[in-house]
Amino acid sequence: MTLHNEDLWQAFGLCDPVPMISAQSLGVAVEDATCRAEELRLSIGADQMARAYWCRPQDTTGPTPAVLLIHAHGNRYDIGAAEVINGRPALFAPTGRALAARGIASLCLDMPCFGSRAAQSETATTKALLWEGRSLAGQMLAENLAAVQWLAARPEVRADRIGVFGLSMGATLAYWLGALEPRLRAVAHECCFADYRQLIALGQHDLHGIYLTVPGLLARASNGQIAGRIAPRAQFIGLGDLDPLTPPAATAPALDQVRAAYAQHGGRLAIHREAASGHIETPAMHRAMLDFMASALA
Repeated sequence: MTLHNEDLWQAFGLCDPVPMISAQSLGVAVEDATCRAEELRLSIGADQMARAYWCRPQDTTGPTPAVLLIHAHGNRYDIGAAEVINGRPALFAPTGRALAARGIASLCLDMPCFGSRAAQSETATTKALLWEGRSLAGQMLAENLAAVQWLAARPEVRADRIGVFGLSMGATLAYWLGALEPRLRAVAHECCFADYRQLIALGQHDLHGIYLTVPGLLARASNGQIAGRIAPRAQFIGLGDLDPLTPPAATAPALDQVRAAYAQHGGRLAIHREAASGHIETPAMHRAMLDFMASALA
């Protein structure tokens, strides 16, 4: 079965055009030798507000590459976008600061129900959207599509050198976004790549959050097919074989499909796999991801 772009847009309940973003700076949140991070208040479309962090490398001249960072879940609704400057337990280091040290800017939004939007319950928001025939994952994707549009319009950003990265929840949203948004030159994701049908067969699907409930998705596409649509653009997949959210039996069919897509279309596919690691970004995975992103966006 051939997977078309309109199939994915319909599956996620997305509409075109995507929402527009306007931003107001709330001042500098972090400034050190390599990174200057501003806190932003974003207006997204007609009715959504969100905090964001806009990290830029110090001492730059001219436009730089940029990465959209999509934060993790971890049942830490208080963290949200702040992980890019403060880190979180599952990350080896704050990604926004690490990218800035490599000369790469980054933007991260609080997703619905996280950070500045944590007053919204994830379960209540998901139920309300499902009753409307939409999904929370779809809303998250729409907002990140808008964020790519915002980045591409920034004079400080090289519009042809934009990537996306996420861990866990951010990982799934990153490769789904990569399949939808052709302007993304590089897609990197860690600790959340698996075939959902196989997870269901293994009885391990309930470890994932309710935000992932997208009605009818499996009738249209598997995760391996979706990630395969990123080819021939560069893609990095980080996995730990001890991760209960991505057990090897569930990652295998997804990896087979994405490898087949790159064999057919070409491009760079980097798979970083650690036999003794779980649902966490290790120091080696962190370095491999940064090297990949710096090279792919050069």
